[in-house]
Amino acid sequence: MIITIDGPAGSGKSTTAKLLAKKLNATFLDTGAMYRSVTLMALETAESMDDASQLGEIARNISIEFREDPIRGQRTFIAGRDRSEDIRSRKVDENVSAVSAHKSVRDSMVSIQRRIAKSSKIVVGEGRDLGSVVFPDAEFKFFINADPVKRAQRRALERGETLDDRKIEEIKKRDLLDSSRAESPLIVPEGAYIIDNSDLSIDATLQKLLELIA
Repeated sequence: MIITIDGPAGSGKSTTAKLLAKKLNATFLDTGAMYRSVTLMALETAESMDDASQLGEIARNISIEFREDPIRGQRTFIAGRDRSEDIRSRKVDENVSAVSAHKSVRDSMVSIQRRIAKSSKIVVGEGRDLGSVVFPDAEFKFFINADPVKRAQRRALERGETLDDRKIEEIKKRDLLDSSRAESPLIVPEGAYIIDNSDLSIDATLQKLLELIA
């Protein structure tokens, strides 16, 4: 069974997907971490975030592995090194949309995502195109959204920062980039349940998903 959770930045889809996967004893497919990993490697080795050929080569050759830590949860390893914190940096935030917009990058990541799904009994995946492109025939599709200010506030809290206008504008800019790109834009997948969790806690959001899956 495949369950997809799509949505914009700061909607809480990653945390919800992790909790749902744990509840269902399923494989958690963190596609956001995959694109962030490619972006991190591009920032460290590529000359430009616009060079599709170079970025595609990085995506084809990158070694990404997810490992479960009993205390910290799922960790992201690149070439055998734990880069879980590094892929969540502000620099990666600022460039991940541009990097993930390249077809060469998306093709490589989609291939890996489908391969993981084939080897798993139950998969819970989160991203921006899982229900629309990667797994259009998924048994359950969800699209989680929230007010941009709420989402910016959540991002600030995650980093121990104070909410300001710049962070709100960053979220809005990310939304525009993700929804207007040519390759696999952020859309509501056909047949998806739409959940606005602007005023919902993560637990309440999770409960809604569980009720719909039951």
